[in-house]
Amino acid sequence: MTATTDTGFAVTGRRLLRLVRVQRAFAAMLALGLASITLNIISPILLGRATDLVLAGVLGHGTTPGETKAQVVARLREQGHDTFAAMVGVVDFTPGQGVDMAAVAASLLAALVVTAVSGLCWMLQGRQATKAIQHAGARLRAEVEAKLGRLPLTRFDTTRRGDLLSRATNDVDNLIVTLQQTMSQLTNSVLLLVALLVMMFSITPLLAVIAVLVVPAAVAVTTLLGKRAQPDFNRLWAAVGGLTGQVEETYTGHALVTAHDRRDLALAEFRERNEAVFRAGYRAQFVSGVSQPSMNFVNNLGYVAVAVVGCLRVLSGGLTIGELQAFVQYSRQLSGPLTQVTGLAGIVQSGVASARRVFELLDSAEETDGETGRLPSPAAGLVRFESVRFRYDEDTPLIEGLSLDVRPGRTVAIVGPTGAGKTTLVNLLLRFYEVSGGRITVDGIDIATVPRADLRARVGMVLQDSWLFAGTIADNIGYGRDGAGREEIEAAARAAHADHFIRTLPDGYDTVLGEDGGGVSAGERQLITIARAFLADSPILVLDEATSAVDSRTELLVRRAMERLSAGRTCFVIAHRLSTVRDADTIVVMRGGAIVESGTHAALLAADGPYAELYRAQFAQPVTDAG
Repeated sequence: MTATTDTGFAVTGRRLLRLVRVQRAFAAMLALGLASITLNIISPILLGRATDLVLAGVLGHGTTPGETKAQVVARLREQGHDTFAAMVGVVDFTPGQGVDMAAVAASLLAALVVTAVSGLCWMLQGRQATKAIQHAGARLRAEVEAKLGRLPLTRFDTTRRGDLLSRATNDVDNLIVTLQQTMSQLTNSVLLLVALLVMMFSITPLLAVIAVLVVPAAVAVTTLLGKRAQPDFNRLWAAVGGLTGQVEETYTGHALVTAHDRRDLALAEFRERNEAVFRAGYRAQFVSGVSQPSMNFVNNLGYVAVAVVGCLRVLSGGLTIGELQAFVQYSRQLSGPLTQVTGLAGIVQSGVASARRVFELLDSAEETDGETGRLPSPAAGLVRFESVRFRYDEDTPLIEGLSLDVRPGRTVAIVGPTGAGKTTLVNLLLRFYEVSGGRITVDGIDIATVPRADLRARVGMVLQDSWLFAGTIADNIGYGRDGAGREEIEAAARAAHADHFIRTLPDGYDTVLGEDGGGVSAGERQLITIARAFLADSPILVLDEATSAVDSRTELLVRRAMERLSAGRTCFVIAHRLSTVRDADTIVVMRGGAIVESGTHAALLAADGPYAELYRAQFAQPVTDAG
């Protein structure tokens, strides 16, 4: 699969929203947020009504009973109090009647209940948001893990392992934390902004227009600073990926770094990369941090304008004091969503930068897989390379026109100098790489048409670099076949001559190994992986320098065990030590990506060709200077 990743901020943001929106808790979060905001905007109206009731009672108490409101206003105008008369004219009071405490208490109680229920809805919304985001996070981690398993081997060859790990861990975690911190707040801010504008225009359009004029200025400030900060956040998380890769490489090669006394060099590189993270992080956070004070300044200008014009409207009789109180509260709340969005800008930009790296990984080209072909069961193990061509780089041929037939039950040894293409040949058989031309068949079926899982289930493999995971020795051997019992695991270990050393360990087969097999020697790790191959019992075996890390005596024992294991199976042996391939049915000599010679050990020595040269170079007696 090939895909193109759009790196636009808006596109990435919409993709993030889709990631969360599919969760059922997301709908509940929106509903609770809407309920909380609706109740929240009712509270200022109730408080404004209570204020107007108190003012009406004060005015009514200070006037003559029996008068009408119109008569009171007319009298004030006759006395020259036109401004006060205008204010009194918009107040709903009854002359001679004091404060209606019951009505005031009812309004205040209603405001209290509304505020409490709004807070409860807000808490429940937070719970639903957390649920939706954590489900989305679990789904995203699963997608990343599955994606790593579908990436072609070339991606791992061309990308630092630490950068891939950083994308799968640091970037995913940062993305989830960003969603957790911002999702419900941003949703509430948008809903609240709309609700506040509706209420403000319903009270007084003039003041609402003044308040709304602040919004474009605030958006402009946020957009300008956001555009300047986003590239820095991209550089920040790219630098974090590079730093993670350097730390992972240094830790993995700790023994080598120490042996060559390169600790100072490794530390210098760490400091350089750490400084790059610091510079990118400092600039990104500083630029995004300036946005909130800038937003506060713009909002305060709007707030002052609303207060001044609102007071003039009250004095002219266009508003009641309670309405102005409610509007000022709404105006003040209006700055809240804008300020909150601005304050979250840095977090959002950091999360989007991480999301871009994660989505780039998810959109990477995957291995293509065959679906039409099926290998026979049980497989016979007939393997044919038919005019196979392969190149890592389009301009640099590696294997050209290679043909090879391996009959079932035969052992083929592949030898040759470093870089001849020996391991590449096996990687093509396992479809770690795809051939550039020609084809490879197993039992007459083109492996390009066979699902990789089906193909690799028929192939057992022991690599030169033994791989063990953190767990018991029994679990590591049992990795070769699902559902293997303890007796089968121990039988495989005995066949690989690993049983003796395993039983000498404190907990035997239940001994827990550290990461990469820490706790046993390199040779013992190799024996465990060989036992794993014995347990797999595959019809095709690939042994890539399988005995390179064991001593000569153990090598002899393992070779004998391999002879028993390979009986009736197709076996590929890649070796530099020619002593391990003497008994192979066919020895194939490769040079420059081509087969230059093939035959039995005796026949190739008699031919005195490339194999004989390799043999003499490896077993030549040292020349003694007689002086």
